[in-house]
Amino acid sequence: MVRVRIAPSPTGSPHIGTAWQALFDFVFAKKNNGKFILRLEDTDRERYVPESVEQIYETLRWLGLEYNEGPDVGGEFGPYIQSERLDIYKKHANDLLEKGLAYKDEGALRFKIEKAGQTTWHDLVGDKDITFENQTQEDFIILKSDGYPTYNFANVVDDYLMRITHVIRGNEFISSTPKHLMIYQAFGWTPPQFAHLPVLVGSDRSKLSKRHGAKSALEFRSEGFLKESVLNFLSLLGWSHPEGKEVFSIEEMIKLFDFKDVNIASAYFDITKLEWLNGEYIRKMTNEDLTKRLQEFLASHPAKEKIAPVVPLVKERIKKLSDFVPLTDFLFEKPEYDKAQFEKLNIKNVKESLEKILEKLEAMERPWKTEVFEKTFRELAEELGLSASQMFQLIRVAVSGQTVTPPLFESIEILGEEETLKRVAYLIALW
Repeated sequence: MVRVRIAPSPTGSPHIGTAWQALFDFVFAKKNNGKFILRLEDTDRERYVPESVEQIYETLRWLGLEYNEGPDVGGEFGPYIQSERLDIYKKHANDLLEKGLAYKDEGALRFKIEKAGQTTWHDLVGDKDITFENQTQEDFIILKSDGYPTYNFANVVDDYLMRITHVIRGNEFISSTPKHLMIYQAFGWTPPQFAHLPVLVGSDRSKLSKRHGAKSALEFRSEGFLKESVLNFLSLLGWSHPEGKEVFSIEEMIKLFDFKDVNIASAYFDITKLEWLNGEYIRKMTNEDLTKRLQEFLASHPAKEKIAPVVPLVKERIKKLSDFVPLTDFLFEKPEYDKAQFEKLNIKNVKESLEKILEKLEAMERPWKTEVFEKTFRELAEELGLSASQMFQLIRVAVSGQTVTPPLFESIEILGEEETLKRVAYLIALW
């Protein structure tokens, strides 16, 4: 049975790169009816952040990357937290010591490198053999004086004992792989297959970091990105859909995934593309589904139950769920007015124009109708020597306090005639 694992270190909120690797593990396991395992590698005690453990669970749950075994779900090969496996590492390290394949040095236990020959493995990414001369490797610590193992040692012991068949990880670990294979050989164990994913890079082609727009996966959620678009975007980092499609579901990726379609070149993390994809997913949703998602996202917003009529007006205008609030807040609470917004309109007599607008609004037959509204204010614009654009933007800013809103008349319908009149009157008095 195929068994793969994601093994993050709980040293902070999981980076989007962790979610990216977890996606490939999850997809490969599903494709092969295998198991996806979560293991926490918490042996770096100086950098350990307790709250990040729950953030790792939450990230995988949010993205729907459900694991079959792990610290919080159990499994027959646990414990799944390295700090709870210290006796296991000690026993295996002592086995190597007794065989003369490791030695004690200044309070630590080191693995002895056999300098003769080569170490080779076949990497699934690129479908190629990778070879290292053993003489390029140096003896390395496997067990520290505090009883904690190093990454290189614990990683191998755990992968073997947890029966991991395929190790999928970033290609920054290629240089460590010879050491891992030497440990497998020392124990007489059959190693797993390796697939080293391309490096994630930012806009300047250097390794991905926060300055490139990369955040923790949970920050993307809090900014209003949908899990479907995040998964779709991550799948495009290093893997190409056989038909060249850019928008597809994770189910489609599972069906089509093959390591031969993974590119060995660095994968470019383009935040603009993620925003575009998110907008595509928003527009594909029904108004009812989008309303539900927005209500979940706006859990603490006082007007969340009133947003349904607004959703169709903004669906084509938002790229993230978080865009909804600044675009529509004026519909639910009185706006703050900034005279600078009116100055942008380049209208000489703003107060006089607003007074004329109020007169026309008060005189219009109720309920206001779109065609009458448009005709009335086009005529008023001509009378006042304004362009139609200036006139409608003036009304927009008067009722909303901002120059960008959903369609004006539809917004006014939701706002209500009385509230619209009150706002224009208030603004005149304020002026």
